[in-house]
Amino acid sequence: MDQPAVRVEDLAKRYGDVVALDGVTFDVAPATVFGLLGPNGAGKTTAVRILTSLLRPDRGHAEVLGIDVAKHPDRVRGVIGLAGQYAAVDENLTARENLQLVGRLTNLPKTARDRAASELLERFMLTSAADRLVRTYSGGMRRRLDLAAALVHNPTVLFLDEPTTGLDPQGRAELWRVIEGLVATGTTVLLTTQYLEEADRLADQIVVIDHGQVIASGTAEDLKTQLGATVIEVSLSDDASLDLIKTQLATVGPLSIAGQDVNIAVTDGTAAMFQTVQILTAASISPTKLTLREPSLDDVFLALTGHAAETAPATDDATVAKTGKRRR
Repeated sequence: MDQPAVRVEDLAKRYGDVVALDGVTFDVAPATVFGLLGPNGAGKTTAVRILTSLLRPDRGHAEVLGIDVAKHPDRVRGVIGLAGQYAAVDENLTARENLQLVGRLTNLPKTARDRAASELLERFMLTSAADRLVRTYSGGMRRRLDLAAALVHNPTVLFLDEPTTGLDPQGRAELWRVIEGLVATGTTVLLTTQYLEEADRLADQIVVIDHGQVIASGTAEDLKTQLGATVIEVSLSDDASLDLIKTQLATVGPLSIAGQDVNIAVTDGTAAMFQTVQILTAASISPTKLTLREPSLDDVFLALTGHAAETAPATDDATVAKTGKRRR
């Protein structure tokens, strides 16, 4: 069996009284996309900072390509690339100058960094804008340039911390295609995201974390299978209707509730839908929506955590580090 590209064992980290990571363990197979999925404040960025040697854990062990991150941080930095949540490029330089600067900082000879800059500009569809100042770039162009900068020294393992944050749908789709191309050429990608669609599209393996702990792992299909074959989605018009009906709906199957929307995980969709209609009719409740569909990762996250991934209370690691508190 191949050695994992990334190995994490029992990682723990506190910011004051707040536990950011609490015993996280996982392995990342080579030349795959590994999705670290969770809402803001789940501990994803803390895990990336530890794995990229920017932060020391309070407990646990982490390796990248068999290199102990805590003992040999310089060696780790030589084999990884990192693109954070926000594009870390100099907007007063051109794209070409940004990439050449990264080449200098990673000790590439001039001919090598010039060649890398030209190849990456072409690969990321930035050649026509290569000599324009980055401050004239769109958000999607900046994200592509940031990712290109992380690849100048040809890293074997690439860490992407919520790389599509703030991008429009077209920009996200473009970046997804780039990530898929990287993995096809042998790069290992660890991707953190709160976008369930992103994990479903890209990740070969997914670990779901919430409040610093792993709460589920597997492929997207593995996680969806936990919910049963189908999902009945019931949307109600008010809280009073929900209070009146939720106990009866729980007899149909396990419930996940978000606001006035109720998802019911079932194995026999036809019979369960008939039962649901009978319950609603007996209670004289007319739902605003009643559908039967295949389960999604949104359903998995809601079932596991009790809240939706993208609507969870927003918290970032910087806030926790400065204040020792999570926003509620």
